Amino acid sequence: MFTTAVKYLGKKPKPAMKALEPRFRPEQNQTISRAIFELLKEHGPLSVAQTWERVQEVGIKDLTSKTQMKTVLRWMKERQKLKQICNHVGPNKQFLYTTWFTKPPTVTQPRSSVVKSSQAKAT
Repeated sequence: MFTTAVKYLGKKPKPAMKALEPRFRPEQNQTISRAIFELLKEHGPLSVAQTWERVQEVGIKDLTSKTQMKTVLRWMKERQKLKQICNHVGPNKQFLYTTWFTKPPTVTQPRSSVVKSSQAKAT
């Protein structure tokens, strides 16, 4: 018991992560974050690749690379403007960004056996 206590007390705590700050001027940061928020609000949960395609379609001139957009997405997530959800597709995971007020997509499975049995009873 004593060795267990010493073992846990002897560990160093994890270092605190430094807050993430995008390297844009405040005006640019505000316009970029608003545009991304509107894209996600309008088109639902999107992955990073899908978000990048939408940003290119809209033509936000301040974002020049996907890496910059990822930094802005992480910053918005830290500020709780966006949330990240995990969608399990088979054995793979897909991480999607969405606004806080968007409901996650629900997967509905067709109930063919229930429909067939109710039709058989009706006849």
